[in-house]
Amino acid sequence: MAYNANMNVADIRAGLLAGDFTAREVAEASFKRIEELDGEVHAFLELTKDAAFEQAAKIDEALANGTFDEMGPLAGVPVAFKDNMNYEGTHTTCSSLMLENYVSPYTATCVAKTIEAGGIPLGKLNMDEFAFGSSTETSAFGPTKNPWDLERVPGGSSGGSAASVAAGLACVTLGSDTGGSIRQPAAFCGIVGVKPTYGMVSRYGVVAFGSSLDQVGPFARSVRDAAAAMDAICGHDPMDCTSQYVKADFRAACEQGVEGMRIGVVPGFMNAPGLTDEVKARVSEATEALREAGAEIVEVELPHADAAISAYYVLGPCEAFSNLARFDSVRYGYCAEGHKDLGSQYEASRAAGFGMEAKRRIMLGSYLLSSGVYEKYYYPAQQVRTLITQDYQAAYEKCDVILAPTSPRTAFKFGEIGDPVEMHLSDIFTVSINIAGNGGMSVPCGLGSDTGLPVGVQLIAPQFKDENMFRAAAALEAVYGAAPIAPDFAAGKAGE
Repeated sequence: MAYNANMNVADIRAGLLAGDFTAREVAEASFKRIEELDGEVHAFLELTKDAAFEQAAKIDEALANGTFDEMGPLAGVPVAFKDNMNYEGTHTTCSSLMLENYVSPYTATCVAKTIEAGGIPLGKLNMDEFAFGSSTETSAFGPTKNPWDLERVPGGSSGGSAASVAAGLACVTLGSDTGGSIRQPAAFCGIVGVKPTYGMVSRYGVVAFGSSLDQVGPFARSVRDAAAAMDAICGHDPMDCTSQYVKADFRAACEQGVEGMRIGVVPGFMNAPGLTDEVKARVSEATEALREAGAEIVEVELPHADAAISAYYVLGPCEAFSNLARFDSVRYGYCAEGHKDLGSQYEASRAAGFGMEAKRRIMLGSYLLSSGVYEKYYYPAQQVRTLITQDYQAAYEKCDVILAPTSPRTAFKFGEIGDPVEMHLSDIFTVSINIAGNGGMSVPCGLGSDTGLPVGVQLIAPQFKDENMFRAAAALEAVYGAAPIAPDFAAGKAGE
């Protein structure tokens, strides 16, 4: 059987071992599909063909000499990376004119681990500029489209990472999540998206948005594929002081079932303003599916969850303002020409190099950290952060994992949400997890009855107990099945 885009990690591994196809054929078929279909989606910003064929040659050599089992859990799997992750020799633009010509001199740990695990690197993926956004509309290089409906957004900021998997252009991709930027696009595109506990995956080499909030995680069309990716990328990195020594086996967790697990539901989430009826119905059905699989459903409270959005949009812009200060046109970034002094060059370069959303967050962060304002907003936001963290700790005394909606609605149309505040509310169910540092993942749970678009259910684990959410996610996948490639891309033009 020839390789095709519908294959999962296990299928690819089995096909390679059986001699049905070679790793080079996997790479060739992947690039052919990208070249034929990505014009409709615009998920990729750059292809890495030389690196892909070099990796494929190593895998084929390992197959020939009997060392394939040493290649890692992603051997032969087509992978790709969000464009805020450094990969030596590639452009790392963060979808911004500020870094349009920046070429990475080194490789991020998460990228290196994915390739060391045998992944075939296809390229770099579109995103909201500097990860500021929930729709991938803020990319300086044009928006990515949702493969389920090309008139709708794929979510953000990791929209390219989600859309490429949903369209069958890559099997596994990496994204980053600061307030929902993996889970929300996963829900919009009908795939699995994992935001690990803060510290589970190294952030070294990932361009920072909010350093205390950012975490890297995988997208895939099945829970087990995501588990294989997590097994590859998690663990301590001496280059990242926030990374932790973690012993976990996510693929084994997928086989444990949920018999006897306690699944927490938050009544306040299920009655939140803006939650559409079709999303609420699907999340309720997923809850019942876990009950029928043997889990115990318990109600838990998160008393300060309503304050999470407010705290996040204080903490996030403050950290973004600090992290973007390095792009000064001298050391990094776009440099406006024709200026005789550094002051005017600095102002003109940042004015032209950053997009509107980036400027908005820079200005907000600058204001919030200014004298007299810091004490009024930033310090109370940190206090709220502590309260939210304590709320989750108290909730986990009653349950092993929490179930909630991922997004209040299915994917919206381009231009449908113009108010930045309304756009920020897309993350109402996701930001508290980043504030507390817990693990969270979105799993498809069917299509909305009104829109016919994918709905995602979110599973939230205690810190460093991410295996709990994989257990529950695998149980849901046993009911709903692995995520399909979006219907209009299921066959494609490559003859699959």
